[in-house]
Amino acid sequence: MTERAHAEGHADEGAGTWSGSWVAERLGVGLTGDEALTGLLGLALRRNPKRAHLLVSNVLGKHVPQSPSVVHGHGVALGRRVRDLLGAEAAERAVVLGYAETATGLGHSVADGLGSAPYLHSTRRPVATVARAGGFEESHSHATSHLLLPEDPALLAGDGPLVLVDDEFSTGNTVLNTVRALHERYPRKRYVVVALVDMRSPADAGRLDDFAREIGARVDLVTTASGTVQLPPGVLEKGQELVARHETPATDPTTEPTTDPTTEPTTDPTTGRVPAAAPSATVRRVELRWPHDVPDGGRHGFTPAHRARLEAALPAMAARIAEALPTGARRVLVLGFEELMYAPLRLAHALEQTVGGDVAVRYSTTTRSPVLAVDDPGYAIRTRLVFPAHDDPADGPGERYAYNVAGAGFDAVVAVVDSVADTPALHAPDGLPARLAAHVPHVLLAVVPSYVPGSPHAPERPSMLPEPLRGPDFSSYAPDEVGWLLQDLSDVTLEAPTEEREEAIQSGGAHYAESLPVEYQPSEQYQQLFHAALETSAARLARAVGAVTEIVLAERSPRPVLVSLARAGTPVGVLMRRWARFRHGLDLPHYAVSIVRGRGIDANALRWLADHHDPADVVFVDGWTGKGAITRELAAALRAFENSDGITGFDPEIAVLADPGSCVRTYGTRDDFLIPSACLNSTVSGLISRTVLRADLVGPHDFHGAKFYRELAGADLSPAFLDAVSARFPEVTEAVDAQAKDLLSADRAPTWEGWAAVERISEEYGIHDVNLVKPGVGETTRVMLRRVPWKVLARAGAGADLDHVRLLAEQRGVPVEEVADLPYTCVGLIHPQYTRGATGADGKAVTL
Repeated sequence: MTERAHAEGHADEGAGTWSGSWVAERLGVGLTGDEALTGLLGLALRRNPKRAHLLVSNVLGKHVPQSPSVVHGHGVALGRRVRDLLGAEAAERAVVLGYAETATGLGHSVADGLGSAPYLHSTRRPVATVARAGGFEESHSHATSHLLLPEDPALLAGDGPLVLVDDEFSTGNTVLNTVRALHERYPRKRYVVVALVDMRSPADAGRLDDFAREIGARVDLVTTASGTVQLPPGVLEKGQELVARHETPATDPTTEPTTDPTTEPTTDPTTGRVPAAAPSATVRRVELRWPHDVPDGGRHGFTPAHRARLEAALPAMAARIAEALPTGARRVLVLGFEELMYAPLRLAHALEQTVGGDVAVRYSTTTRSPVLAVDDPGYAIRTRLVFPAHDDPADGPGERYAYNVAGAGFDAVVAVVDSVADTPALHAPDGLPARLAAHVPHVLLAVVPSYVPGSPHAPERPSMLPEPLRGPDFSSYAPDEVGWLLQDLSDVTLEAPTEEREEAIQSGGAHYAESLPVEYQPSEQYQQLFHAALETSAARLARAVGAVTEIVLAERSPRPVLVSLARAGTPVGVLMRRWARFRHGLDLPHYAVSIVRGRGIDANALRWLADHHDPADVVFVDGWTGKGAITRELAAALRAFENSDGITGFDPEIAVLADPGSCVRTYGTRDDFLIPSACLNSTVSGLISRTVLRADLVGPHDFHGAKFYRELAGADLSPAFLDAVSARFPEVTEAVDAQAKDLLSADRAPTWEGWAAVERISEEYGIHDVNLVKPGVGETTRVMLRRVPWKVLARAGAGADLDHVRLLAEQRGVPVEEVADLPYTCVGLIHPQYTRGATGADGKAVTL
């Protein structure tokens, strides 16, 4: 049977069959709501710890090939409804923001419907020459980190309405995370959330209104249809069993048998997978002649002027594609590429208008999202092609997918990628064109030039920055131990009660770096635990300090400039400096700088360092890694700094004492153990507060700020901690040499397994915000000392490393839950959606 006949057989077989019936019958899942719902959505399955079913849109153009006029038309119609809702004046000032990757094209189409709105979509592709204007987490996604990289930062800074566009509004978590992050930087009075379908449960329905009241803004919702998903008891386990039954090792793309190329390819009736086959079609390029002054999409912003120029160029580009199509082609698919959805959509739409009714043009895109395929008319994903990523993604290599393409009877596929993705991996024997050519007679490749904004002029810089602060005037450390690239805010009252800070932070009303928690004063029992832990772990700490210092000296620089990330990194930087002097007679420079999650590293501190040292010698130091948020923050901030100042050479690789999250390659150990400096706050960090960044205190030419708690000198344990560890240096020298040798010869590439674990925990415990999940002993301790904790997850059998955590939990009335197979020794969970008197996902109020 030919693929055309196979496709026509599918069409006959599936006439009148809802593409969600296969899942519904086996799992008891049902959709209730608007009559249009089942026409808009089908169901599929994917391996997911929180949700087995997947809603598959029939009109989005991602998983299911659809007429481009239908796809674009749905977005435009939503945009027109938003324009009517806002009114002409407010619509003129609106900005549209879409979500990567699935809703980039939909958001762009909504902007088309609004008419005069500029458009920006989030991206998972960092661009070195573009400063980050923000970012947020999509906790339920398989790839969660979103970056906002507008060419013009003012795009998000206005006070007009912000229109947020996603394909599906299921819980509201992604939107709340986005608005929270953006409102912190760019507060405004009105937001409009747009989605094809609103599938919130009754429990989630009121959260958007509650959140709007908290931040003092209006939030409207515009959707094409609404309803709910009915899930019977045990559906998650049944879904996982169903996926496991159909997703067998034999269907893994690396073990698929190669079929005889003389036979017609068909889908496996059980798995829906298309067996690999030798390419039987040629791959030809189509020169689009894309206009040089039009971006390929909204990654860096897309203005109404860009839209006008694209509209003018589309007919000629569509004509070139039509000329390249084979004679007699009746079914043509224009296949976009992950975030590149809008350009292929508009090309497909123009092609549809060019060829007329004689040729059926369809549109879909490739995707990162792994979904089970089942060749059944009642299932939304009938076939899938698997191929390797080909755009050198920042998060590393991996599989990518094209759904419902093989076996669909297409005479030709026009694959549209951007120039960043036009790589040797694309043209490899297992690349996308080769996989398409095995199942489609004609494959055309069209490449859209990737738009990268030029570097703006460097901003005006102050003529001179102040010299570093040093002890004893600032900190209890000796003056040669560390220089603080900070400004002294000791005389400013910045402390606020923990509960008040938590409520302000989670409501979006304040950033955590704008205030300080009240310094925890340890009880006598807790101080005894600290001293006992220090006695027990001092040698282990000394080995880790020595090992990471030796790696830095061997791989980074023979005379590195140590730059600690204040404040947790500062004791570690001091100890590394002491080891270099003890073992090698080196007197290394050491500074402490501020880095703030969501705001980046202190750019003025970087400028000072660049004026006094070679940036290539700078090694950033921190105490430990959790899920890797600061690691990512530093990398993004240094890219932004290179773009703004033109200063290159700073290496984003952080050196840490312990890397339990597997986020870096320069570390002393990857064990998650108690580092006693995490047990206390300023009294083990030179009596310095955490850093402060607030607009009324820190000007554009100032260092970030911090306080020196001179009044706590009687409780200061900072010198005692340093001396206890460095006293063990002589006895661990041989062990350090062996450990460093092993590490230098080992594969230390980050796996980011900690980040994956945090995503899973966020979903399993109903938190839906990875920023409220703090993994590792050090981060859990911080939760107990500075935030409003909800519960602690402890690895079953964890011993003395958690004695101090258990004590703090007992003192604060926080439950400790033992968990098998926890990748960290413990994980601290901040109370989700905290307000005073709030309840968590377990329905229990916080007790403090």
